[in-house]
Amino acid sequence: MTAYAAYDLVAIGRVGVDLYPLQHGVTLDEVRTFEKFLGGTAANVTVAASRHGLRAALVSATGADAFGRFVHRELLQLGVDDAHVQTITAGPPTPVTFCEIFPPDHFPVWSYRYPTAPDLLVTPESLPLKVIREARVFWSTLTGLSQEPSRAAHRAAWEERGRAPFTVLDLDHRTEFWASGEAARSAATWALPFVDVVVGTAEECEVVTGEADPLRAARALVDAGVALAVVDRGRRGALALTHDELVTVPGFPVHVVNGLGAGDAFGGALVLGLLEGWDLERTLHFASVAGALVSARLECSAAMPTTAEVHALLSDVEVADGAL
Repeated sequence: MTAYAAYDLVAIGRVGVDLYPLQHGVTLDEVRTFEKFLGGTAANVTVAASRHGLRAALVSATGADAFGRFVHRELLQLGVDDAHVQTITAGPPTPVTFCEIFPPDHFPVWSYRYPTAPDLLVTPESLPLKVIREARVFWSTLTGLSQEPSRAAHRAAWEERGRAPFTVLDLDHRTEFWASGEAARSAATWALPFVDVVVGTAEECEVVTGEADPLRAARALVDAGVALAVVDRGRRGALALTHDELVTVPGFPVHVVNGLGAGDAFGGALVLGLLEGWDLERTLHFASVAGALVSARLECSAAMPTTAEVHALLSDVEVADGAL
């Protein structure tokens, strides 16, 4: 794919291969067959944005192996520019992630990326700084701060942007990547002055702020200086807070198959709403429906909905509400 002079979205962070079981309701030792998909939060968010017609690029790295080749191929097939995804020849392999599927709300995950992963080896010197500076939205994740040199690369990217609008931190907390919750909280606190939008689940926001209540957690983030705090509450809906506005929306009931990709679909849809200048209520409704659609499907990246699919479900809900 030809690199764009400017992208709607540039994301930096995790990429790898998801190996999802085709037998559900059983533990991994009982699973017989798997199917592989592109995975990793940053990659999934770029795919989700691309499905909404946005120009998206990923800054990351893979190993020089078959799974790395698969990642590059899938990114391109799913509409994401892979020009800034490095191939590290003398390093760890492309990571793989397994999960168990126990709908509606139990999806244990095992990520094989020890002691490190290629995406954590991205250096400040390797960054496409002009691309990052000119992106309309720059998306980063808390996981990217868990190791060096990735942490230094994130700082260099943020400094290049100078806290330009829509510099996003996705809290994307995975306990296995951190020595403790306090270490993750410390990294997030360090990052907040560089970003103006924070998005995370209620559980992730609690890790970062110490507040179990989603509204108090969002308020703590806004009080720390971010312009917009968004709490994705999954089936319970979403909440967004700015210095002068609070918006909450309900969740959308669906038959859950695999909830692991819902937050990434929410993120890609959030990007669309921000760039289109939608009001917060419309943006949250749209993002919540996008997340619900993915949770009703097995895969994550390949399941990201189009704008038309989200609008169709929104229309169905509005018709049903009118009928009531």
